[in-house]
Amino acid sequence: MTRTPISIAQPNLNRRTLLTAGAAFTGLAAAGLRPARAQTRGGTFRVAKGHGQTTDTLNPATYENGFMIAASHGYHGFLTGFARDGSIEPQVAESWEASADAATWRFKIRPGVTFHNGKSVTAEDVATSINYHRGEQSTSAAKPLVEAITDITTEGETVIFTLEAGNADFPATFTDYHLAILPPGDDRGVDWRAGIGCGPYKLVEFDAGVIARFERFSDDWDDNRGFFDAVEMLAVIDLNARTTALISGDVHAIDKLDLKTVGLLGRNPGLTVNSVAGNQHYTFAMLCDKDPFTDVNVRRALKHAINREELVEKILFGYGSVGNDHPIGRGQRFYNDELEQTTYDPDKAKFYLKEAGLDSLNVTLSAADAAFAGAVDAAVLFQNSASSAGIDINVNRVPNDGYWSDVWMNDPFSAVYWGGRPVEDAMLSTAYASGAAWNDTHWENARFNELLVAARAELDEPKRREMYYEMQAILNDDGGAIIPMFANYVFATGPDVVTGDEFSSHWDMDGERWMERWSFA
Repeated sequence: MTRTPISIAQPNLNRRTLLTAGAAFTGLAAAGLRPARAQTRGGTFRVAKGHGQTTDTLNPATYENGFMIAASHGYHGFLTGFARDGSIEPQVAESWEASADAATWRFKIRPGVTFHNGKSVTAEDVATSINYHRGEQSTSAAKPLVEAITDITTEGETVIFTLEAGNADFPATFTDYHLAILPPGDDRGVDWRAGIGCGPYKLVEFDAGVIARFERFSDDWDDNRGFFDAVEMLAVIDLNARTTALISGDVHAIDKLDLKTVGLLGRNPGLTVNSVAGNQHYTFAMLCDKDPFTDVNVRRALKHAINREELVEKILFGYGSVGNDHPIGRGQRFYNDELEQTTYDPDKAKFYLKEAGLDSLNVTLSAADAAFAGAVDAAVLFQNSASSAGIDINVNRVPNDGYWSDVWMNDPFSAVYWGGRPVEDAMLSTAYASGAAWNDTHWENARFNELLVAARAELDEPKRREMYYEMQAILNDDGGAIIPMFANYVFATGPDVVTGDEFSSHWDMDGERWMERWSFA
């Protein structure tokens, strides 16, 4: 069918006006959720995100920040997704079933799903899209998640995945925001450059690090999502500019709030602040193949030289909890609640320095607010606490733009945020498995890798728990990531925004699925 394109340009709203907006603000909104209101269709929804950079591309294999995650969920379709209550829900796949050993999985493709260019989504399209992330040529961040797949075949409109071993959590694999269903094309069988997906919105403009614009896709298979006529999403890294844009009404929602001022938000009844505990965690990543971080005793010294409680208090202002140098959150199924908490202990840090043959240590820590809100301040607090242990940390404040392409996984010691993953295997495979594209500490541990493969295939839950417990202990003791804190997702919405009475905790802003779930009153 033909449609008249929706004009979504707004002459009074652009990135420059947001970045030059007034600096001061007082009297923001009430914390907590509003009562549920009926959802209606219509309107243009504007969001200022504290993410995005000029090096972003539309290649889903490269998505690495909240701006692109939100875009991906807006215009792409996925085989499965996580519902707000944490259960796995069918999307492009309407159903699935496993063999008795969970080593073969059959996904039935939903009829009536179309790409934004009008082409029907087929089982072959799904197989090609997943294969795009597999094989020696792949540099996808999702490659570790699909490496256990030995074969993908189709049978009518059913896609059959054969695994090297059983995986009880396999349907959760396809919730990953990299694994979008793409139309056919010339790049290893897919076309990502055209920005065509099969999600609830069509991508109509993309200016990397600046703005993305979307229109509702009228032929979407699901009538219960995609309520806005159009969406404008701006990359606004400057915290004050984001906040001012919300207060002035130029945007309807922002993320990554200034936690120092959240207490003021109750003075304005027109705004709502939401705090959602999840698996998001902030880290200081040490490259284990770069001196001095090649020495595990240096890594242990630094883990004991950081005051975790102080960071939760002064950086998160209580909107989070202390971390223990592994990425599994307290609400996850296999969280190791028996593991001793690593504490701030300058004497123990000095002990480990001596074990490394050192009397003192001098390292440089790179940070920017692009890593996480307050990252530079957190690095300074780390600098102060480490000085008592004879460790001199030079804080290198670097530009926000290009942080993820130029600093992350390049500088030997850097600040990082991870949104976490709802399933333990996904998080550990993505960031800690040997050779993973996003193993941002370049860490290698043979026992960990052995357990990771074994746990994935283990169907006996108590045995799986033991394996995941041991993996967390290995990361705590030997790993290259200092994980001092888990941070709540804290975001705000303006008047007449209907969000519902529950939020997904898997990513920021309702699992970054706000575009399909929210509406105006």
